Amino acid sequence: MTGTLFLCATPIGNLSDMTPRVIDTLREVDMIAAEDTRNSIRLLNYFDIKTPMTSYHEYNKVEKADQIVSWLHSGKNIALITDAGTPAISDPGEVLVAKCMEAGISVTSLPGCCACITALTLSGLPTRRFCFEGFLPSDKKEKKFILDELKEETRTIIIYEAPHHLKRTLAELYEVLGERRITLCRELTKRFETIYPTTLAGAIEYYENNEPKGEYVLVLEGLCRRQLMLEKQKEWERLTLKEHMMLYEEQGMDRKEAMKKVAADRGITKRDVYQALL
Repeated sequence: MTGTLFLCATPIGNLSDMTPRVIDTLREVDMIAAEDTRNSIRLLNYFDIKTPMTSYHEYNKVEKADQIVSWLHSGKNIALITDAGTPAISDPGEVLVAKCMEAGISVTSLPGCCACITALTLSGLPTRRFCFEGFLPSDKKEKKFILDELKEETRTIIIYEAPHHLKRTLAELYEVLGERRITLCRELTKRFETIYPTTLAGAIEYYENNEPKGEYVLVLEGLCRRQLMLEKQKEWERLTLKEHMMLYEEQGMDRKEAMKKVAADRGITKRDVYQALL
């Protein structure tokens, strides 16, 4: 019999948020794979959990995942925890889960704290549709590619950021996305929890005079669908109607189908297109 991998969510600040099921599981498994054993030992000591730990983090996530899979194959039950929150969310745990799935190992998740969801619910921004970006990449080209994608994102956007990068990130978001509403959430569930709804320009101005402290979750409003449609219509208007028609006809569309596409692109009727071409 193979063992089971348990994904155990841990508190993001307030230790009272630890669920009884997670506590029981961490006591019962054969081993705990922790992102930082020095940090996790304080959590385990607080709940009097004596289970042995092994380190599993960003810098050993591939080779150590193979070792953990072999332990699971031998019948051991293993719990995965991060420094805070839900494993595999912006976390090397996603590699281990993928390898377990490939190997036919049973994986189950014990839900609990998750910083991105906590921040979203506190943001005052739309919650029905959202996208999670985690930490933006440090590579400039890769970051630019992602920011250009987010420029037309209509869903609410969630980003993690460290205090020493916050000012730069806010400036980059403003430069690419323009003015948007944003809620900055810091030190969630902790004593100095702060929820700051403002705009990107307002946030930039605020942190010119106030030094960022603590870990941040940025919740940013998506682009209004109507605004996106208007911007795309303006792009099409750079072409004449004749050029716009030729674009689709050269792709093999007949004249009637091309007129329908041109009308949709420009937000006008097919009759308007027809009359303009005449």
